[in-house]
Amino acid sequence: MTRALFACFAFLILTSCGSVSVNEYAAEKPPFDLREYFNGKVDGWGTIQDRSGKITKRMFVEMTCTWVGDTGTFDERFTNSDGTKETRVWTIKKNGNRYTGTAADVVGEAKGEAAGNALRWQYVLDAKRDGGGTIELDMDDWMWQLDARTVMNRTSFSKFGIRFGEVSFFFRKRD
Repeated sequence: MTRALFACFAFLILTSCGSVSVNEYAAEKPPFDLREYFNGKVDGWGTIQDRSGKITKRMFVEMTCTWVGDTGTFDERFTNSDGTKETRVWTIKKNGNRYTGTAADVVGEAKGEAAGNALRWQYVLDAKRDGGGTIELDMDDWMWQLDARTVMNRTSFSKFGIRFGEVSFFFRKRD
């Protein structure tokens, strides 16, 4: 019994270790302004990997992004490698270096913060399950601007602190 309690305690300590702060990237260039980069047409290529690292889905996304003042609309049109299509429309609000966002399949509000070339989003996604139904997943979403036209995105998703997989994207801003 003591061993089991110790193992559970050790697991909780290891999984609750702090994560990197977005402020670690404050000096990195080019500076990432979500409103500036995601304005107009942006294309993205991505994968979903399960917890073993196996790619379970490939996808392409066409985004049309518009802003009125500090409120943006991101219309995302996904085409998956199996031919299925999905849509997500975000409403994003900018307040200094902080952002909030909503979408139909996001539970509550996404919250993000930018510093230097990085932006971190955290939210709960009501994700579709392969067999039907949905599951609420905790999304830890990082973006890094690599140059004027390229952003790299990596999102880990988990439930009850257990990591299930990762989504990776490269975005390319159209001319």
